[in-house]
Order: sequence, then C-alpha cells, then structure tokens
Amino acid sequence: MQLSPASLSPRPVYTRADLARLIEPGSIAVVGASARAGAFGARVLENLAHYRGEVYPVNDRYERIGLLDCHASLKVLPAVPDCVVVAVPREGVEPVLKEAASLGVGGAVVFSSGFGEVASSDWRDAQLRIARLARETPLRILGPNCMGLVNQGLRAGMTFIPDYFRMPHRLGPVGIVSQSGALGYGVAQAAERGAGFSHFFSAGNSADIDVADLVSYLADAPDCRAVALILEGIRDARRLIEAGERAWRAGKPVVVYKIATGEAGAAAARSHTGSIAGSEAANRALFERCGFVVVEDLEALFETAQFLARAQAPRGAGVAVVSGSGGAGVIAADMAERHGVPMPQPRPDTLAQLGRLVPEFGAARNPCDPTGQVLNNPESFKQCCAALLEDDQYGALVVPLGVALAGAGAERVVQIRELAARYPKPIAIVWLSEWLQGHGAADYESEERATLFRSMSRCFAAIAAWQARALRPVGAARPRLAPPDAAARARALLGASQGALAERESKQVLAAYGIPVVEDRAAGSADEAVAAARAIGFPVALKIDSPEILHKTDVGGVRLALGDEAAVRAAHATMMDAVRSQAPGAAVRGVLVQPMVPRAVEAIVGARVDALAGPLVVVGLGGVLVEVLGDAATALAPVTSEEAHRMIARLRGQRLLAGYRGEPPADVDALADIVVRVSELIADCAPEIAEVDLNPVVCRPAGALALDALIVKRKE
Repeated sequence: MQLSPASLSPRPVYTRADLARLIEPGSIAVVGASARAGAFGARVLENLAHYRGEVYPVNDRYERIGLLDCHASLKVLPAVPDCVVVAVPREGVEPVLKEAASLGVGGAVVFSSGFGEVASSDWRDAQLRIARLARETPLRILGPNCMGLVNQGLRAGMTFIPDYFRMPHRLGPVGIVSQSGALGYGVAQAAERGAGFSHFFSAGNSADIDVADLVSYLADAPDCRAVALILEGIRDARRLIEAGERAWRAGKPVVVYKIATGEAGAAAARSHTGSIAGSEAANRALFERCGFVVVEDLEALFETAQFLARAQAPRGAGVAVVSGSGGAGVIAADMAERHGVPMPQPRPDTLAQLGRLVPEFGAARNPCDPTGQVLNNPESFKQCCAALLEDDQYGALVVPLGVALAGAGAERVVQIRELAARYPKPIAIVWLSEWLQGHGAADYESEERATLFRSMSRCFAAIAAWQARALRPVGAARPRLAPPDAAARARALLGASQGALAERESKQVLAAYGIPVVEDRAAGSADEAVAAARAIGFPVALKIDSPEILHKTDVGGVRLALGDEAAVRAAHATMMDAVRSQAPGAAVRGVLVQPMVPRAVEAIVGARVDALAGPLVVVGLGGVLVEVLGDAATALAPVTSEEAHRMIARLRGQRLLAGYRGEPPADVDALADIVVRVSELIADCAPEIAEVDLNPVVCRPAGALALDALIVKRKE
C-alpha cells in the first residue's frame, strides 16, 4: 500500500504549523463537487454541512449545488482556499494538484485510488510525481487512496464516508490515525455510542503525508490529548521515532495497534538471534523506543487511548476495586494479577471506614463488595468509593458493573460523575453486562473524567500501561560503555573477513568492545590440541574451527568435559570424522581448545539489523530453550544500562537469575553490561554487520562470560 519513493531524500516529520492549512482550514474547495447522490463530491459537500468555514464547490458542469455557487476551476475562486478536496478520477488528480500548488493552496486531500498500490509502473510513477510536487511546493497532500480526514473542532468532514454529517457531534480527547481508512473510521464511530474524538485521519498511500506526520501534528493539537494509531506497515522508523518523541515531550500518549504481525522477516535468519528477534519483535522494540503503548487487539485501541487521555500521573501504585458483585471483584483481582497491577489492602483507617459501610456478609477490603444492599442504600456505594479514593496508596479506582439497571443505574452514573469531579484519580468503569447499550452505557461513554471499558482484561492492561508509562525516564542520557576506539578496531577486523566470521574472529570483534569471552587456543592437529589442553588445564572443550560451519553442534563439532590427553585425542578424531560426514566440503582450519566453565545460568545475547527498524539487540535465558519458548526481549540499539536491566526483568525466566532452588544468584549487572556493549557494537557497525550471536553467555555469581560467538557480515 505504501510506496517508498527512494528518489526522494528523507525529511523531518511535518509539524502542526506545516499542516495547519490542510487540517485547520478557514476555507475548503471541493474539486469534483456534485449534485448526484452518492458521488464522492456530493458526500463531501454533505459532510461539510456544519463546517465553520467557507466552502467552494468546483465543477464546470454546475452553476449552483444546493445553496452554494459552483465554480469552473480553482483559479476563478473568489479567494485562494486553504485546502482542496480532490474528488475526481485518478486521471484528473495531477492537473488539479499542480493548479492548487501554483495558486498557493496549503493542503489537498486525494481520494482516488490506483496509484502506488497497483502494479502499473505508469501509475506508481504518477504517485512519485505527486510526492515530488509536495516536496517542491508548500502544498501538503494527504493520500492518494485515502478516506480523507475529519476535524471535529471545526465540524470539517473532508471525507467521502456516508453520513458523517449525521453522526452525533462529540468532541473527545482522542485523535485517530489509521493507514486503513475503514478500520480507522470504524473506531471513530464510537461517537455513535456516546464517545467522542478530536480528529480522524486516513493516511492512504502516503505519497506525502504519512502516519508519522499525523502523529506529529496531533502532538501539538490542543483538542487532542492522546492518539489512537492503526498501523499496517512502517515506512520510515527514524521518522516514526521522531514523531513519538514529539508526542512524548508534549505529554500525549500514543496507543498503537499493529496489524500484519507475521514473522516472514525471520525466515532468512542465520543465527539464533535472527530466529527470536523477527519482524514482530522488531516492531515492538521500535514502538518501545517511540514511547508508544501497544495493544493486542483493535477493541482495546480506543478504550486505552481514552483512559490515557484522561488519566493524570499515578498518585499511588495500587488500584482499588468496588463492586456490588463478589464474582466481578474476583475477576478484577484475577486480571490485576495477570497484568501485574498491584491491589494492596486498605490502610487501617480506610478499613475502619469500610467496616462501618459494608454489611458483615460483604467484603470490607480490596476488592470491596458492599453487596446488593447498595440498591437499598445507594449512598453506601459512593462512600465506599470515596474511602478508597482517599487512601493514598491507590492511584485508580475500578468499578465493575455486572447488570444494567434503569433507576439504580441512573443514580450510579450521577455518583460516578460526582466522584470523578471530586478526586483527581482515574475511574474505570467495566461494563460486564451483555446488554451492551443498556441503561447508563451512553452516559459513561460521554463522561469526561471516567472511562468505560467493555472487558476487565483490557481495563487492567490499560492501567498497567499507564503505570509503566509513568516510570519511563524522560530524555535519559545514553553514556557509552565501549572504549572510544572500539568501532575502528571492530571495522578493521571485519574488513579482513568475508561472509560469516568464525568463532575466534567473532570473539576478537567482541573483545574490542570490552565484552568478556572465554579463552581459546587454535590447534591444527591432535598433537597441537593436546598441547593446548595441557597449557590451559583439564578439563577442556574442543570445537571445530570453520567460518563455514555456523552451528557447530548440528554437525558434531563440539566435544565437552575432556579430562585428559587420551580423551582429547579421541574426541579430535571422532569430531573430524563427524564433520567430514555432516559438512563435506566445509573449509576446516582445525579446532579451538577452551577451558570448561563451571555450570551456571545460560543466556543468549545477540543483535541484528532489521530492514525497517534498524539495529536491534536481544537477550533471552535458557540457552537453546529461548528459541523453543520464545522468552526473549528485544530493543532498538543502542540501549542504556537501565534499558538493558528492564529487558532482562521482562523475561519470564528471569527468576533463574535470582538464585532458583538454592542456586547462587547470577550477576545481572554483568549480563546487562554485555547487552549494552553488544547494542553499541551493532549500532556502530550496522553497515557492516547483519547479525551477532553470543550463545551461550554463562551468568555466574560474579561476572558473565560468552562461551561462543558468531558474527555474520552484511552482504554488499
């Protein structure tokens, strides 16, 4: 869908000022305006019915359309419009855009499809010409092949979607940006159930303006407090990071739902790292660097964005739950545990207050169950909520609603509204009733200070993301650990090799970055292997030494725990036989002799260069099991020590490092140090290196050590 015009040099993201005439126009011309029902030009005029600026229909077939004068062309308009909506067939798009640019129009929206998304080189070239026109003039272009945009504050529906003008006008804090027009507008239809949004953008083919530009615009838009982003593909990771940083500095959370998350990009991986840090892991790493909140499904996108738009910084680490249903409270506790959200018990004075309010057959705790008695005494519900909101260890309140009721439901809405106005802590309403539009649903949807969720799991996932976002450091410095001359030394070593580096050469590159690697000695014969083992001290390990054998164990190229000279000679002979059988024709230089390292927790540390996201670093625990279990953390390189520690903390197996079942704890700082240094290596040498693989890295009580290494050079 998105054509990447390689002939155009990269540019910074557009700012709000760059896009103001397009998105905040004082006047709009509709080229291709029509009186024919259903025509795109007719729908745009309908969708501008409540627009607060001037509208100029343009079509030489009409003198008037409705109450508006129609004009033959842009150049005969009474004034130069800020924005032009181009609702003509694709053959007419370029002439209209050229005319608009020559007149000094500020922005254009192009609906027509059949450009960069089709196989025809002629029409792909036409899209490139549109891109160049935008680059060479002040005309900012949205599309082609897009549904347009909506600015709710101006009531400007620059879109051909039917019936936008009939949609309830609800101005909300969330801006919606989507590469898929239909999915994005489907999210915007939350207005039909009582919610609101500030903007809707369909990016289309992005010949000029892309999603990074639109996120950047919303970062400075006063009506928007959070962004809901639907992504199909990523065109320019650097610019997406730039937009994410702008949104972060502005305090605007960006919630992203990524579709098309297949792992085809990992199919060609030659190392363990490549197989566990595929395209989806790369996307996640990119989003983390952008500061985005990632949701797992489309249904979570708008709810999460609304919650983050309304929630101030957490004033307490815990979450309190009040529900008239004991079962709903249990579900809340389950979901809190699943998403790592703490639900501490109330302080003694809060417990005393709850004890006076809750019947003895209820639960005066967290979760709090004031029981069905709240139907007879509605004030007790409000007082229980207030008691927990006043407890300073709680940063948010969750209220599950299991049943939609008319009278009691209306009173509950009023109570929630009063509580939300009184306390600066977010209140999340979880609608559990299958009567989705039952009594009170629309009221909660439109409540500015509370957020309605339709899933307990999605509610606690949003709270977990809110809490994690508050802990993310702002503008953290990135001090280097590697020596100043590391990159130069590494490039010199890399320049002397072709393809993949053998283990010994790979470890020399790692050593240039101060990464601890196990000692080894090269041996070209059994006698030399015995002499090396004698010098190192028994027991030893033997490994085949060949730049053409990437995975030694697969061909019988590793022998361990050799305790004497006879064992070394026997292992050398059987290894050579196995390698000749399993890898005939491979260039073998001999063997490497290494000391046996005492058993400890094993990790994998690696790096690769993703085609879109750029250099990545990955860490996982458990040796080869990391590939089977998928227990790995990936980040954009380089990372700081703090980021490396957070990567390790995310691993499901990280308890092994703390000293599992009586084992001594591992040196996590040493493992994090290796992660940082590997990240610096791949960031420095991304033009030369495709993949780096340290497997295993032994994590000891004092220090960590890479026992094997593989570096794969990038192809020219």
